[in-house]
Amino acid sequence: MPPVGPRVPTVRPRSPRPDRVNDSAVGTVRFRRPGGAGTGAPGTRPPQSRRSGAPMSTEALQRVLRGPTGLGTASLYPGRRETAPVSPGTPIPGLYHHPVTECDPTRVAEVDRRIKTWAMDEIELYPPEWEEEFDGFRVGEYMTVCHPDAPTVDHLMIAARLMVAENAVDDCYCEDHGGSPVGLGGRLLLAHTALDPLHTVGEYQPPWAASLHADAPRRAYHSAMEHFLEAATASQADRFRHDMARLHLGYLAEGAWDHMDHVPEVWEYLAMRQFNNFRPCPTITDSVGGYELPADLHAQPAVQRVIALASNATTVVNDLYSYTKELDSPGTHLNLPVVIAEREGRTAREAYLKAVEVHNELMHAFEAESAALAAACPVPVLARFLRGVAAWVDGNHHWHQSNTYRYSLPDFW
Repeated sequence: MPPVGPRVPTVRPRSPRPDRVNDSAVGTVRFRRPGGAGTGAPGTRPPQSRRSGAPMSTEALQRVLRGPTGLGTASLYPGRRETAPVSPGTPIPGLYHHPVTECDPTRVAEVDRRIKTWAMDEIELYPPEWEEEFDGFRVGEYMTVCHPDAPTVDHLMIAARLMVAENAVDDCYCEDHGGSPVGLGGRLLLAHTALDPLHTVGEYQPPWAASLHADAPRRAYHSAMEHFLEAATASQADRFRHDMARLHLGYLAEGAWDHMDHVPEVWEYLAMRQFNNFRPCPTITDSVGGYELPADLHAQPAVQRVIALASNATTVVNDLYSYTKELDSPGTHLNLPVVIAEREGRTAREAYLKAVEVHNELMHAFEAESAALAAACPVPVLARFLRGVAAWVDGNHHWHQSNTYRYSLPDFW
């Protein structure tokens, strides 16, 4: 792909953030600690009611994680309809998940239109021969169903650009389209400077600025980050950079194992996947929703644990739905069923079903500890953020299940 002509990044005047909501002012946060939430170890009890101390009912848990439903609540989720969709694809038998309600097809189409214009015309991210694969990714539906409380299409485009840019780095640097573990560290480091800019002396600033347009992944990172900075606060941007550094560290670990032809222990693989996972996507749920979870709340260990559990569960979903796709690719592609089969001496079927159990345990832990956290820290902005993360988890599963262009299930049932 021909590179876009180099230019020195400019500082854009920051426009008012659209529809930003100030849910609450939060000072020092004091947590009540039911059920061990936030201790760094799984809770040993079901989430408790903040008033009575009794176990929370299923209905109460759903109110915490899924938000209000019923007459008069539709305006809280402007991109979501009240009826359930008829989705293609079959959910994995036995996989614990929640269905999503139908998202606005007008929004889906508009996000698809804008993201394709951005990717193909503005930054020349993919050559024309990859257009069908780009369309098959179904970005518009993915982002719309994962962010039902996004106030506008502009907000959804924040997530769409970042998602497409991250996928391009994964494809072009690591996997499907010319990726290789050889030299991966250098490529990722230079790409990361498109998110976390270089501060250096005047002589070397121009060549670095030109390098941001040297290849498609860096162009994507640079452009997506510029758009993100127009809508995000400084703390939200710094949070995202941190989670992208985590992602790149996971890429490096997986690349190193691939280079050595090494199959890690199951716990080692899960440790790698806690970094090489979807975390940068749900971590921006407040930016896409037009509000901010304050930095001191986001940094609390209990909040970090909930985000990690959600991100880990959604990444196992990816391992499970992409299993047959990865088996068909050259070489040995690490995913949870493959690692379990190798390290625990199980058949392919047994290993796959064990991976389903791992996912379900992560999901139950995420939901229980989210509810316990909401009870321990009854701050409206935190409850909204937790609902947003839960919606992202549900939407991510829906996209994997319904994207039959990319995924099919093994014949294990």
